[in-house]
Amino acid sequence: MTSPSLQPGRGIFRRKPIDAITEDTGGGGLQRSLGLWQLTAIGVGGIIGAGIFSLAGAVANEKAGPAVLISFLIAGIASAAAAFSYAEFAGMIPKAGSAYTYGYAVLGEVVGWLIGWDLLLEYTAIVAVVAIGISGYFNELLGFLGIDLPAWMLGAPGTEDGAAPPGSYKINLFAALLCLLIAFVLNQGMKSAARFETLLVYLKVGVVLVVIVVGAFHVNAGNYNPFFPYGIGGAFAGAATVFFAVFGYDAMSTAAEESKEAQKHMPKAIMYSLVIAMVLYVLACLVLTGMVPYQQISTESAFASAFADVGLPVLGAIIAVGAILGILTVLFTFMLGVTRVGYAMSRDGLLPQWFAKTHPVRKVPTRFTWLIGVASALIAGLLPIGEAAELTNIGILLAFVVVCAAVIVLRYRRPEIPRGFKCPGMPVVPMIGIAFSLWLVTFLEPLTWLRFAAWFVIGLVIYFSYGYRKSKLNTTSGSEQ
Repeated sequence: MTSPSLQPGRGIFRRKPIDAITEDTGGGGLQRSLGLWQLTAIGVGGIIGAGIFSLAGAVANEKAGPAVLISFLIAGIASAAAAFSYAEFAGMIPKAGSAYTYGYAVLGEVVGWLIGWDLLLEYTAIVAVVAIGISGYFNELLGFLGIDLPAWMLGAPGTEDGAAPPGSYKINLFAALLCLLIAFVLNQGMKSAARFETLLVYLKVGVVLVVIVVGAFHVNAGNYNPFFPYGIGGAFAGAATVFFAVFGYDAMSTAAEESKEAQKHMPKAIMYSLVIAMVLYVLACLVLTGMVPYQQISTESAFASAFADVGLPVLGAIIAVGAILGILTVLFTFMLGVTRVGYAMSRDGLLPQWFAKTHPVRKVPTRFTWLIGVASALIAGLLPIGEAAELTNIGILLAFVVVCAAVIVLRYRRPEIPRGFKCPGMPVVPMIGIAFSLWLVTFLEPLTWLRFAAWFVIGLVIYFSYGYRKSKLNTTSGSEQ
């Protein structure tokens, strides 16, 4: 007889019992092939990207000055509050889906659906935005080499760069092809894909270490004065901006089912990846603002320009190439994340189970991966980066709120469940994560909220017309109605 604590609930708030969550509920299952350092590399790959290569310079120049490192520390502490919550869940529910799975198991099916539906859009948009960003670096590199490509393939419709003649068709071809390339890599199997990601992460970290070590010899302590040119408020305003550069472990946690020892390794990988990223962020910011007065820091290619300013243009070019590789790992991590969320939702019956079918040999959700590859390619190829970027922020923050709230609820509802890692300072630490995420939500534009609401309405229509009826909790047990 099922104990009261295991009752899944009824109606739209029925919960998937933690004790009953299994890996193979249809679709062939995923293959456990990732070790601790491969998981950590995926996390670092998701966190370190545009944040260190361009965002740090923009925030230093416009909002915080040398105190940009304080901005990263504030954002890192806030992100750690959520990371602790993710780590507890990852050690307790080592399954694909991350925030979707956690919300489903603790807060109910409709909450899990909304978070999963939301992450499908957010992660796909992030993939597209990153691809567009890499395309910009690539176009600049080609220009430096004297290579001119046809204008029609250099930007989305309506963009000024590479403008084609009036009435002609335009597409950001490189960004679109890059999305399809990453989908192809992910479909080669998790072991092969993880090797590709790990190699790029090593190269990226190597470039960052070169920046820190070489840059340290060109630091002028006078550039740190004044340290707070925009006041303490500037450092906090900067934290609100760079917060989006200190997550990525959430996407990595979607690969829990592909970890060899998930309950042991996932919590460690989450914390290791955040700590490594934060150390590199702070040291890089210290070097950057010491090399160049904050007013003169480039908002687009901060480090490449800084080294050119001190007479090392060749190193600046190498850093630009490293930036492309570094941002590429972010694209990989978030496409991995969205495909695993979609796989989990399909496996649970909330989306057509056809998408949950895995490759018989490679054990990856091939169908859903190609679906995301094509969708992200269309967004990257046809939307300007500003419009695509507006789709990325709100869902991540709400996912953080759900995970932090769920870890509090489950700690008191099911204290007896074995936990490979326990979030410290319960419930204060998760509540800090909730408060900071809700605070950042207030910075979002009204148009972002309207688009978010429209996406949610579409999601609810699909849930009530399909997901609610086809859910495995609905079809396997009439008592759950």
